[in-house]
Amino acid sequence: MNTTAHALSGSPTLWELLRGRAAASPERTALLQGDRELTFAELHDRAERVAAGLHGRGVRPGTVVAWQLPTRIETVLLMLALARIGAIQSPVIPYCRDREVSFALRTARAEFFAVPGAWRGFDHTAMARRIGAAGLFEAYTELPEGDPATLPPPPASGTQVRWIYWTSGTTSDPKGVLHTDRSLIAGGTTLAGALRLTRDDVGSVAFPFAHIGGADYLVMQLLHGFPVVLFESFALPGALAEYRRHGVTMAGGSTAFYTLFLAEQRKRPERPILPALRLLAGGGAPKPPELYHAVVRELGCELTHGYGMTEVPMITMGSPEDTAEQLATTEGRPPDGMEIRIVDDEIRLRGEAVCQGYLDPAHTAEAFDEEGFLRTGDLGRLTPSGHLVLTGRRKDIIIRKGETISAKEIEDLLHTHPGVADSAVIGLPDPVRGERVCAVVEQPPGAAPLTLQAVVSHLRSQGLAPHKLPEQLEVLDELPRNEALRKVLKYRLRERFA
Repeated sequence: MNTTAHALSGSPTLWELLRGRAAASPERTALLQGDRELTFAELHDRAERVAAGLHGRGVRPGTVVAWQLPTRIETVLLMLALARIGAIQSPVIPYCRDREVSFALRTARAEFFAVPGAWRGFDHTAMARRIGAAGLFEAYTELPEGDPATLPPPPASGTQVRWIYWTSGTTSDPKGVLHTDRSLIAGGTTLAGALRLTRDDVGSVAFPFAHIGGADYLVMQLLHGFPVVLFESFALPGALAEYRRHGVTMAGGSTAFYTLFLAEQRKRPERPILPALRLLAGGGAPKPPELYHAVVRELGCELTHGYGMTEVPMITMGSPEDTAEQLATTEGRPPDGMEIRIVDDEIRLRGEAVCQGYLDPAHTAEAFDEEGFLRTGDLGRLTPSGHLVLTGRRKDIIIRKGETISAKEIEDLLHTHPGVADSAVIGLPDPVRGERVCAVVEQPPGAAPLTLQAVVSHLRSQGLAPHKLPEQLEVLDELPRNEALRKVLKYRLRERFA
C-alpha cells in the first residue's frame, strides 16, 4: 500500500508521528473519555511535559519502564512521553497478577514500574511492593510533569528496540517480544490503509491499551487525525451510551466484541443500537463466516477482520473493498512489505511489521527459519486473489485414529446452529482413538438445551465428514476467556474435561 511506503520512509519514530499530527491538526480532538477531551496539540504538549517530569525522576533514553495501566488518557500520555524520551517501555496487561508481573519485570530488568493504584478491586501498588518492583509510581490520574526545555533531543530513528510486549503465557512463562517504532508503525499503517479511514471517522478503543493493538490503533489515529473514544472497561449495554454520545463510526476489538454487539442488537431488532456505526473491525481470534453475515445483516454495518499477533501486530486485514465472500471467509490480504510463505501448511512471515525476536535468544533462534521467516504455528492457505485463509493452529489440530481434524472447521459449522452463541472444539485423550473430538458450547439466552445428537445431526446436514463429528458435548454458561481480547482459553477446557 502506498501509505505504508510513505509512513515508513526514513524510519520515523512514534514521537515524530505525534509531532506531525499536532502541527497538521492542532485543534482537532484526539482523545475522548467521559467528559474529558484532548486535542492533538494538547496531547503533544502534555506528553512532552510528562516526558520532562519522568526525565527529572531519572528516566533516560534506553531506561526500561514497565507500566500496567487501564485504557485511560493518562496511559496514552505516558506511552507518548516515554516515546519522546526514547525509553524502552514494557506494557503489561492490567489483569495480570503477581506471578506474571514479577516475571515480566524481572526478565525485562525494569527500572521503573507505573501502576494505577487500587483498580477494580485489586491493589496494584500493594502487589508491586510484594514483588519488589523498582521505581514504583502511580499513574492513574496524575503524571509527573516538568519543563520540556530540560529534555534531550527526541530519538532520531525508529529502528532501535524500544518496546517489550508479552505473549499470553497461557501454558508457560510469557515471552518478551521485541519491537521497534518502525515495526509498530508498519502494523498501524497496514490497519489504516486497509480500513480506508478518514479524518471524519470516530474511533474507539474498548480493549486494554497495553495490548499491542493499542499501539496499532494509536499509529492509525496519528496517520489520519481522527478522534478516539477510550473505554476503561467494556460492558454492554452500559457502554452503548458513550458510543452513541460521541457518534462512534468504528468499533470492535475481536470476535467476542462482535458477538456482544450482536447480542445487544437482538434485544431490540426494530432499530439500530449504534446509528452512526459504519464499521466493526478487529482480529485476535478466528471469525466464523456465519458471524460476519449476521453482523452485516442485523447491525447494518460492515465487518472487516484481520490477522495479527504480538510478534506481528498486523499481518493481513480485510478491506471494505473486498467482496462479501472474501470478508466472510478470509482474513484479508497482506500489505506491501509483508511476505507470507506457507510451509507444510504453516504460515511463515517476513516483513517490516515482524518483531526483532525475543528477550531470550533461544526463543528467537527457534522462532525464525534460515531465511528469516517467523514460524507462526498457525495453519492456512492463500487464495488466488492473495487473501489468507486460516485453517487452525498446530496445537489446535486433533489427531483421531490417525486422521487430522481441524478444530476451526467444526467451530465454523457450529456457529451456524441457532442454539450456539460460541464454541470451542478440543481434542481430549482417548485410549482407543488417540484423541476424541469434544465440542464445548455457550448458548444464547433462552435457547433450548442442546444435546450431542442434535449437534451431530446439524453438523451432518452441513456436510461435515463422519470422522470429524464430535463424540462429546459440553455446555457451559460461559466459555473461559482472557481479559485482553476475550480469546477462549482452550487449555482450561482441556484441563477441565480431560
